[in-house]
Amino acid sequence: MNLHEYQGKEMLASYGVAIQKGYVAETMEQAAAAYDKIVADTGSSFAVVKAQIHAGGRGKGGGVKIAKNAEDFKEHATNILGMMLKTPQTPGGMDGEGKLVKKILIAEDSYVPNFDDCNELYVSIMMDRDQKKNVIIYSTEGGMNIEEVAEKTPHLVHKEYVDPTLGLQGFQLRKIAFNLGMAGQSHKEMMKFISKLYTAFIGSDASLFEINPCLVTGDDRVIAVDCKVSLDDNALYRHEDLAAQRDTDEEDPTEVEAKSYGLNYVNLDGNVGCMVNGAGLAMATMDIIKLSGGSPANFLDVGGTADAARVEQAFRIILKDPQVKAILVNIFGGIVRCDRVANGIVDAYKNMGNITVPIIVRLQGTNADIAKTIIDESGLEVHSAILLQDAADLVKKVIS
Repeated sequence: MNLHEYQGKEMLASYGVAIQKGYVAETMEQAAAAYDKIVADTGSSFAVVKAQIHAGGRGKGGGVKIAKNAEDFKEHATNILGMMLKTPQTPGGMDGEGKLVKKILIAEDSYVPNFDDCNELYVSIMMDRDQKKNVIIYSTEGGMNIEEVAEKTPHLVHKEYVDPTLGLQGFQLRKIAFNLGMAGQSHKEMMKFISKLYTAFIGSDASLFEINPCLVTGDDRVIAVDCKVSLDDNALYRHEDLAAQRDTDEEDPTEVEAKSYGLNYVNLDGNVGCMVNGAGLAMATMDIIKLSGGSPANFLDVGGTADAARVEQAFRIILKDPQVKAILVNIFGGIVRCDRVANGIVDAYKNMGNITVPIIVRLQGTNADIAKTIIDESGLEVHSAILLQDAADLVKKVIS
């Protein structure tokens, strides 16, 4: 689950991480009040207006502007709030439709009054599955072009692996601060910043923290000027306060709908819809579709309760994708009996009445023979298979 910048900063601040102060607004009236608060807090007319969407590269798309005075602020806030913001990370990139900006963050300008003395760094924390450790990735070259830095000058990007059983050690904090060129007071502040950031990462069950830029000010303070936070969905039951901040407007509407039905669904860009029970079997099904010459249009795990209602909901979700040319149903009857699934497929097919794409059904396990008979004798345009290879051959046949 992704958090907006303002939400991520609030969470970081609760762990003592220094952040760029700001206020979120959904209307121009709220934005004007937020600007007045920033001026009152800082004693400066400078403020930053930031679009709040779940995508990076907002500055490149015009979603981050610096206001020097009230007139500047009104112009920037009016332009950004309600705009369709296109960034390299929004769907379709800079040539795509973009995302509607429904909220803006009005924040203090942490660069004034000592702009020339500020230093932009890059810091992120994530899990490295190969190493089975958390990794802190950092660079002296923070800012909007960090992707180019990683591609063209990878030696400027450092990694520090942290064994989760031992935690982040003092010598690692000193090493990170040293590699970032810190000395004196800024060295101490950077060590504190990284330590608190890592504590927040562990404490929130996050899968990604990205602080870009991480700002070192002219008076040696270290501040999270921007932040991207992704949380592990599987751990959200431990963080009801964070789970409540989910913004479904920023997520794929089909995936949101599927989740409301208890379906694990991820939209992909292929032409063969999948309906499977179990994540492992779903991955194998996607592989067999690729080997058959097709491309999976989705990941969909119906779980262990594949009854008629859930099967029908799954069909409706899959068929929302106009690119789907066929549907492969691959169910292993362990917890759930295959004949019940077969009856569910037949009932769902009849209830919907407008399925025009071929459906291949492979039911294996408990009562698989009965299930095949139910499918074959249903009189519907449904192809049944027993072996996975048979299902793959049918997929190849119907999409070719």
